[in-house]
Amino acid sequence: MDNLLLEKATIKELSKKLSSKEISSVELTEAYISRIKELNEKLNCFITVTEDKALVAAKAADKRIKDGSDITPLTGIPISLKDIFTTKGVRTTCASKMLGNFIPPYDSTVTLKLKEAGAVILGKLNMDEFAMGSSTENSAFGVTKNPWDTLRVPGGSSGGSAVAVAASLSTASLGTDTGGSIRQPASLCGVVGLKPTYGRVSRFGMIAFASSLDQAGPFTKTVEDAALMLNAIAGHDAQDSTSINEPPPDFTEKLENGVKGLRIGVPKEYFIEGLNKEVEDSVRAAIAILEKQGAEVVEVSLPHTEYAVSVYYLIATAEASSNLARFDGIRYGLRVDNGEGLFELYKNSRDAGFGAEVKRRIMLGTYSLSSGYYDAYYKKASEVRTLIKRDFEEAFKKCDVIATPTSPSTAFKIGEKASDPLTMYLSDIFTISTNLGGNPGISIPCKISNDGLPIGLQLIGKSMDETTLLQAANAYEKHSGVGIITPKL
Repeated sequence: MDNLLLEKATIKELSKKLSSKEISSVELTEAYISRIKELNEKLNCFITVTEDKALVAAKAADKRIKDGSDITPLTGIPISLKDIFTTKGVRTTCASKMLGNFIPPYDSTVTLKLKEAGAVILGKLNMDEFAMGSSTENSAFGVTKNPWDTLRVPGGSSGGSAVAVAASLSTASLGTDTGGSIRQPASLCGVVGLKPTYGRVSRFGMIAFASSLDQAGPFTKTVEDAALMLNAIAGHDAQDSTSINEPPPDFTEKLENGVKGLRIGVPKEYFIEGLNKEVEDSVRAAIAILEKQGAEVVEVSLPHTEYAVSVYYLIATAEASSNLARFDGIRYGLRVDNGEGLFELYKNSRDAGFGAEVKRRIMLGTYSLSSGYYDAYYKKASEVRTLIKRDFEEAFKKCDVIATPTSPSTAFKIGEKASDPLTMYLSDIFTISTNLGGNPGISIPCKISNDGLPIGLQLIGKSMDETTLLQAANAYEKHSGVGIITPKL
């Protein structure tokens, strides 16, 4: 199968070709596997490729299509998963030595939903260890490379998920977003990345980093494909206590309604010193396109944005410290036992199993939760988080969607920020607030920079209103002239 077909392939187009028998799922799956074998060594985006299981699933999908029963838009479509979602019988590592040989006995809810929809899972994707990072440099399985320039990072923590779609090694992929980990790599790799409202998608079987922030979402080549993926994975799950008990709408229903009459909010706090000039100009030009299509552009204020990074790195690390306490060398995961007692077992197992960034965040979180510091740090951060959430609620009284840059710059070079954690943390300055507020957000390609790197436009929606968010994103995509952008590999 022609690589050009894969490079421009969307879920919608491939679904039509599969339904008309123009291609088979087996042929499509074989084409993607061939491309993975050709390019993965260069890009390092897959940790595990499940070739045999994928071909079995593809044959089953072809039978479903032939029988004409129980067909969905994802039936027969090859996709891939960030290696944070449990997959029954398939290694799930979270890109950590701690889980290097962990084979789960069950599927995560989203894995199961995708299988039930007839999707073909090609494998598991590289990431920052335990989703802690903004560059996919913090992986026990090596650095993932940006397909636009392999000397640069793809963003993180879902870097492998963004690269798999950008490099056409997968029609779509699934990632997670705790502080921008879907939207920021989507921006840096030139694809669409959607973070749904917190609780819209089940977290059951998604290995936890920060439980009050984590949310699963898709990477795709178009906004419509993102809506199709969200249709498949959204919905209430009794196994996740934070799952919203409300039937999701059809997220494709209002895609073509355009932006005429919608109010687009532009927050002054997101156009600040340190924002790359070309990024700012590109995003402002994108907002002007929405205005030309009939949207009303209004200035809004999110006054507590300046505290977002500090708040995030207290709440997220505190929750990480708590969540990662389960990896103790006893119940499952890596065990390093020199026979010198329980404390040494804990210490040696965690020292060998966790990488430097994970250790840093566990220590920060443990400190902020410790006696005498809890009120000063974690409690205060939680109170300011409420103020950030209220900022969004007030802003959305004046607008329907908020438009901002996704990332303050284009993709930076591998190693450029590795020795300066604070500078690295600021890579997510425009995405973190959305997680603290629980709002949905999406990144869409809006330009290729003068040095040949993608720039992303971020749109943020009201809580539980992915429909309007996708409607605005689709209108921009249709009228921007950017279309599907693909790197030369």
